[in-house]
Amino acid sequence: MCEVDVEGQDGELSDAERGSALAESGVLLVVRHSRVRPPLSVVLATVLYCAEFVTAAVLCGFYHKNEDGIWLGFNIAFMLVPAVLIQLTLTFIHRDLGRDRPLVLFLHLLLLGPVIRCFEALVVYFKAGKKEEPYVTISRKIRLKKSQETPMEWEIGQAERKLAMHRNAFKRTAVIQAFLGSTPQLTLQLYATIQEKYVLPLRLALMIITLISITYGALVCSVLAIQIRYDDYIVRLRPVAYLCMIVWRGLEIATRVTVLVLFSTALTHWVILVGMANLLFFFFMPWGEFWARKGSLADNVEKNFSKLGTAVVLCMFTLLYACINIFCWSAVQLDLTHGELIERKQRWDRLALYYTCRFLENFLLIALWYHFKSDFYEYVCAPLLAVQLLICYSLAVLFMLLFYQFCHPFRRLFKHNIHDCLHCVCCRGGHSAASHGRANPSTYSTSATMVLAPEEPLRLLDPRPSQPPDLSSRLAERETAIVEDIMEAA
Repeated sequence: MCEVDVEGQDGELSDAERGSALAESGVLLVVRHSRVRPPLSVVLATVLYCAEFVTAAVLCGFYHKNEDGIWLGFNIAFMLVPAVLIQLTLTFIHRDLGRDRPLVLFLHLLLLGPVIRCFEALVVYFKAGKKEEPYVTISRKIRLKKSQETPMEWEIGQAERKLAMHRNAFKRTAVIQAFLGSTPQLTLQLYATIQEKYVLPLRLALMIITLISITYGALVCSVLAIQIRYDDYIVRLRPVAYLCMIVWRGLEIATRVTVLVLFSTALTHWVILVGMANLLFFFFMPWGEFWARKGSLADNVEKNFSKLGTAVVLCMFTLLYACINIFCWSAVQLDLTHGELIERKQRWDRLALYYTCRFLENFLLIALWYHFKSDFYEYVCAPLLAVQLLICYSLAVLFMLLFYQFCHPFRRLFKHNIHDCLHCVCCRGGHSAASHGRANPSTYSTSATMVLAPEEPLRLLDPRPSQPPDLSSRLAERETAIVEDIMEAA
């Protein structure tokens, strides 16, 4: 096997080296003995958690001083519930209950789990490379570049493995913080601002922090969905892809929260019905599909769990999924029978149906608000505000389409793309006329963005028809592959 040393995982090889390596063995072995990437995603998630928690705590003191019991109660609930769930998540992922770590468990009880975890990740990072680490495992991935697939292989050291665990844990905590804490907090503070008719600087700071946290959580959801669907590939997102996703998610969430808050100011009790209807629908939809398929619960969620424990974990996971879909597209579809709990296929019909129904719902809520609005909005141009909200949500959909059509890292593997869906809808009337000319295929079908591929991600194949038996057996054995953390690439 040809071994090629590179500076890091992102190092580029010359065409001559790559050609010779593939010609000799068919596998490009990348051996990494050097630097480990800094855990920037861990630091960012910890900073957002601490900033939101501290700001909310200070705001609680302000509400207590002014004897605002209602705002105080909701603020404490939206501050503590996600914090407790984050401690349980970190403890569960790192399996601390079965280890003798009293200080770490005590800090988790003080809701300081993310801080100690971030400190541990930084210690691992700064100690990495100072001593030679024993061999741990080999990770095999495929790099997709300019429609060419290059199999790659590299060693994963102990420090990289620990940092990967920390990154994966903090990705999950970022999603929990965003949609179980930040979104209710942002909705509450915006509603309080409108009701009290003045902008409190501390409240404004909390709203900005929560909006950043929600956008980051939605970004993590999108990236995790890509990683899970294409786990055989090295995921590389360009900066323009991140920018497109940030604008898409930011506009979508901000518009949705604003629409719900405006509707609640006009019809306070009816907003509870709207929220519960959304929550119950998205909560029971995966379970309805599960019962319709007559499937069985996934066995490998956790080896030590009973059927009841597995059902409880799946219910919590489904609750998080429902909370995400209330405010934005979750980017994944649940499959409770699968070990990863996520469908691998790209469901364009679900995507189109979600955004169509959400746009109609937002339009209906804005229309009801405009009809029943209070006298306070006489000082605001209400028609202009309604039009701006609809335009902002339309822009969010537009940036979503741009991402899937041009910026998605694996758009060349899509069996159908956004262009094909729109082309099918626009040209449905002329379908019968086009059926007579099937000898002349569409010019787009031969372009780089329309390569027909199977629904499942491609597996690592041997490009040569004959190889030594030892290499074939090594390729057949699929070892544990640590998912790349691509959040640091931005």
